[in-house]
Amino acid sequence: MIALIGAAVAPGIAILSYFYLRDSLEPEPISMVIRSFIFGMLLVVPIMVLQYIMQNEWNWRDGIVAEVFQSAVVEEFFKWMVIYFTVYKHFEFDEPYDGIVYAVAVSLGFATLENLFYLIINGTDIAIWRAFLPVSSHALFAVWMGYYLGRAKFSKDAKHERLFLWMSITLPIGLHALYNLIFLAVQNWLVVIVPFMLVLWWQGLKKVQRAHDFGSKNLSSRPQ
Repeated sequence: MIALIGAAVAPGIAILSYFYLRDSLEPEPISMVIRSFIFGMLLVVPIMVLQYIMQNEWNWRDGIVAEVFQSAVVEEFFKWMVIYFTVYKHFEFDEPYDGIVYAVAVSLGFATLENLFYLIINGTDIAIWRAFLPVSSHALFAVWMGYYLGRAKFSKDAKHERLFLWMSITLPIGLHALYNLIFLAVQNWLVVIVPFMLVLWWQGLKKVQRAHDFGSKNLSSRPQ
């Protein structure tokens, strides 16, 4: 059981540590990051209940649209909502890169507990596959979410803030939907998912660098 828990938890902790340690400007309080991670874990049960209702009470279980909506839209919306209402207005969110840190923390909290449930049901034989695909993909969707939350937070006018907030929810949903569609609609999905994940990592790391660049400009413009 200890090995199973370790296999479920280790990928999320490792990826979160990577993004946390990338914050070279003003690292966030570890207590805030842990809190966000726990909030993400707490989302798993209500989301699973909602998905169960959609499938069994609403009889919405057939078709690609239903499959994509139940995971991509529901999961990303709830993660975004938690970040917006617990972190976005918080005084510790004081540089653009913080959006990435907190979004990744919430998403990996969700992905870690979800991963534990999957491994309990299916065994540790799929642990490596789960680490490289579902767990890391949740983190990478969160990079996009957090990047645009950071841009929104430090926008100079309300119009740009609304635009970036809209992008912070629609783009992760779109990426998550595309990820799911690859498995649902592509027969030889491995040929497509590997380059897709590589592009996600490439673009995600570019978002990290851009967030740092915006953060550096923000710090330099503050009154001394």
